[in-house]
Amino acid sequence: MGIYKLLLPKMGESVSEATITKWLKQVGDTIAEDESIVEVATDKVDSDVPSPIQGKIVEILFTENQVVQVGDVIAHIATDGADVEIETPTPVIEEKVALADVEAPIVLDEEVLTIPGTELLQEETKAATFIHGANRFYSPLVKNIAQEEGLSQTELDGLAGTGADGRVTKQDILAYIEDRKSGNISVTANGNHTTASPSRVHSTANQASKEAAKTVVAGPAEEIVEMDRMRRLIADHMVHSVQTSPHVSSFVEADVTNLVNWRNKVKDEYKKREGENITFTPIFIEAISKALKDFPMVNVSVDGYNIIKKKHINIGMAAALPSGNLIVPVIKNADQLSLVGISKSVNDLAGRARANQLKPDDIQGATFTFTNIGAFGNIMGVPIINQPQAAILAVGAIKKKPAVLETEHGDVIAIRQMMYLSLSYDHRIIDGALGGTFLKRVADYLEEWDVNRII
Repeated sequence: MGIYKLLLPKMGESVSEATITKWLKQVGDTIAEDESIVEVATDKVDSDVPSPIQGKIVEILFTENQVVQVGDVIAHIATDGADVEIETPTPVIEEKVALADVEAPIVLDEEVLTIPGTELLQEETKAATFIHGANRFYSPLVKNIAQEEGLSQTELDGLAGTGADGRVTKQDILAYIEDRKSGNISVTANGNHTTASPSRVHSTANQASKEAAKTVVAGPAEEIVEMDRMRRLIADHMVHSVQTSPHVSSFVEADVTNLVNWRNKVKDEYKKREGENITFTPIFIEAISKALKDFPMVNVSVDGYNIIKKKHINIGMAAALPSGNLIVPVIKNADQLSLVGISKSVNDLAGRARANQLKPDDIQGATFTFTNIGAFGNIMGVPIINQPQAAILAVGAIKKKPAVLETEHGDVIAIRQMMYLSLSYDHRIIDGALGGTFLKRVADYLEEWDVNRII
């Protein structure tokens, strides 16, 4: 009998750790090849880890709610062969739920621009490096937040962590930043921090304890429903976005009559030929991709006082799950795909999202996000930016409305298919002129649709 060491597999770019949420098998249980053993959760995905071999579990090395590093041995499986101590090959992970991508702010194929006038500020913050400390581990998410907020390594090392083994959690660092901005914590020249107000809770650990100690009592006509893990991640992500980016929104109304008539004309033939529907979503994504090529400074993110220009156009497509939660699969290199290619990618990702079959790479790398709120009958909305992107575009429902048309015989009122588009953007780097012009360009591409286009 041999012992197989089951390792925690890699679950996507920048993911270095995961939390054990539930053991599906226990010591003594017999498992088949590819059978799921444990559920794990990261800041990007919730996944099942399958066994690559058949055998019996003889030891479980981590308990539920413990944090595990990628590559750590999580269980020992007895096999019928000789002793084996090889690494578990990275399996195809079956996604249960996923959150909008939280990517690292800098990648190799992007151009970094320094905002003029910030050179001195850059020099002051150069010393703030965010790597593994000598005696402490920081998750990529915590390091990214620290970098965005300009925290020095000394400040980060001085934080009281409430996570496993004293690790600093996302809630710890966000609570510290809130105190720092409100003036209740002052930072000395050497990077140490002190509490300015004795009436405040002095450490994030105490704050977390107080929050945990709060008991919510339901009234006679109320029901308390605890957020599931994905909803908590979404909540934290949205709060972080609003705290990070000064949101500004612009709106345009587009006449998409030609587009609607064209789709009505080709949709039956397209379904017969391709075996699937062509929806409005790929058409919108194509228009957005063209506009991003026209205005590359919208396809960016921010790293401190640097602007990161993205060389790829990867469109995140916000989608609602049957559970009521949100997921954002990504159309990679959308500007290089034909309309048929975009349509097939949209249908494939949407179908696998509804079936909880997305892979980690399917939700990573977005440079811009699109959301279709018109699918729910809404005519207009103000979406929240998906960090670390700089903008998000929403389209409303297409409605028949009376509109004024200019003709050679004068102005007339006609029934037209009209739609609102809204753009939320980060006012740190996108001003109203750029944001408004970009949005109008998207609308122009939709309004000028060729009714004779062959697909």
